[in-house]
Amino acid sequence: MVTNDNQRKARAVGINHVALEVGNIKEAIDFYSSFIDFEIESQSEKAAFIYFGDQFINFTLGRNQGPDEERHFGIAVDDKELVRNTLEKMGVKILNHRFLDFFDPWGNRVEITTYVNIQFSKADHVLKGMGLTHLTKTEDAVAELAKKNMSPVN
Repeated sequence: MVTNDNQRKARAVGINHVALEVGNIKEAIDFYSSFIDFEIESQSEKAAFIYFGDQFINFTLGRNQGPDEERHFGIAVDDKELVRNTLEKMGVKILNHRFLDFFDPWGNRVEITTYVNIQFSKADHVLKGMGLTHLTKTEDAVAELAKKNMSPVN
């Protein structure tokens, strides 16, 4: 709920990480590493931290609920069609949706999007460290950022 009570509030800067409950840490690493590249920061039988540059996913043991219907998280990639092709070869069912959505083996809904098409931006030095300096935002993504008075990262 948004209030207009002039109370000072912290400003959100971004999403640092997402925690996903999975049934098996090694299987989660194997599944996700089949279609995206990442670095494993740490791993145990109960948790793993996989990094994409300056952000990460925390796999944690203990998924008990059923599949997520609409609740999901998105991963921005450099090549969405490569992910689609890989998932299809893996036998992962792509959901009938306007985006590239699917369920992981534990019922976590995942959406894959293309970095260049969205507002989300990495700092130049982070892109350089990730070996992704060739990525440039589309005109639509730049226009969305410009509406918010934010300089695009190219």
